[in-house]
Amino acid sequence: MFSDRILTQTLEIALSGGGDFADIFIEEERTTNISCEENRIERVISGIDRGACVRVISGRRTKCAYTSDLTEESLLNVSKSIRVEGESAPSQARKVDLKPISSDIELKVQKDFQSYPIDSKAELVNRANSSARSVDKRIRQVNVGYSDRRQKVMIANSEGLLIEDERMDLLFRVRAIAADEGIIQTGHEVRGGFIGFELFDEYSPEDIARQAARRAILMLLASKSPAGRMTVVLSGEAGGTMIHEAIGHSLEADLVQKGMSKYAGKVGESVASDLITVIDDATLPKRRGSFRFDDEGAPGQRTVLVDKGVLKGYLYDRYTAKIEGMLCEMSRVDLILSGNGRRESYHHKPIVRMSNTFIAPDKTDPRKIIKATPKGLFVKRVGGGEVNTLTGDFVFEVNEGYLIEDGRIGKPVRGATLIGNGPQILKEIDMLGNDLSFDVGSCGKDGQVVPVTSGQPTLRIPEIVVGGELT
Repeated sequence: MFSDRILTQTLEIALSGGGDFADIFIEEERTTNISCEENRIERVISGIDRGACVRVISGRRTKCAYTSDLTEESLLNVSKSIRVEGESAPSQARKVDLKPISSDIELKVQKDFQSYPIDSKAELVNRANSSARSVDKRIRQVNVGYSDRRQKVMIANSEGLLIEDERMDLLFRVRAIAADEGIIQTGHEVRGGFIGFELFDEYSPEDIARQAARRAILMLLASKSPAGRMTVVLSGEAGGTMIHEAIGHSLEADLVQKGMSKYAGKVGESVASDLITVIDDATLPKRRGSFRFDDEGAPGQRTVLVDKGVLKGYLYDRYTAKIEGMLCEMSRVDLILSGNGRRESYHHKPIVRMSNTFIAPDKTDPRKIIKATPKGLFVKRVGGGEVNTLTGDFVFEVNEGYLIEDGRIGKPVRGATLIGNGPQILKEIDMLGNDLSFDVGSCGKDGQVVPVTSGQPTLRIPEIVVGGELT
């Protein structure tokens, strides 16, 4: 995108007024979005967005500026605009020597979605719409969305790093709404990841759509969920949403350093059942949160956050790693970096974010977990919710749930919510399955949205408050 000479000059100008570190993030993003509502294609948007962001870190201060004009003049002007003011300039000019770095992380796409015409993508959407509507006459509304993104990035920094990378992101989602006798229920199904059109070899649009529609009908026919304290078995298919929200965000170093995390200052302490190991891993093939390099150029990594119940550490971007180094009197930021500096686009500064976060599986057959539970609630799918990262308190909707009766999965119930405290629940989990599953998602934080994946095996919570209908 730019020559090494211009990148070097940009970085040196950014540091010419002082500062500890500078970097450049250059991006070219090609996207296609297709949506179907009211039984017809409503929107087809395809476009290209290009731009660059230059950043300087000085002590605890950060300055960023971006431009969508990818010319040498514009890049140099952006760099000049963020030179640190009010500090003495270095005694001699900072010199930058860029050296290209490659990755051995294999994230391959077999069928590049950009080689397929818009008509082929729209056909997938129409097929899904027809299939969902054919499931039952009580399906009143269907929304289908297709989106793909190909992102090329170039990242250079004042420590001499230079990387070029390409990311692929494909997402296919169906929402079906069923209604009958004044009752309305919704079923969702989403598939995608760092993957190409081979996604549809594994999951056809018809299968994805029928699953969403059947879930809506199932919940339409379900009884109201009972309320109270009860045993809950959370299926592997629930996909780790609760773990992402109830503990994942609380282990992001920016929240920890601001005193907004329940886990601040607890490294080395037992924070969960000894069954629980929590991992953030950006190197997993096909997962939506995967990358070879984060948006600061740090290699994607596998980071063990909790090991058999013991807190091992937090997730860091460069800024929070720098602050941690200052607090611990460590001079090498790379010893703290976990490769979790992410940004939505060149319009944004990088912040610390999760990638693919999950609870590692154990050895127990999930069927044995059900059989060992005389009575309770089996949660197959979890919906949206809210979490207080400072206290760990959470509320989550149950999108698909069943009563457990005499060690068997019984009748479906609707309207259930899970109400509890994440740190407490993690300590109480007493059974863990061998069936690790992942859920495709998008994570919002500080006005930015990035692709993520969350995962877990089937697990049992001995007692939790379930919101529903009092009996």
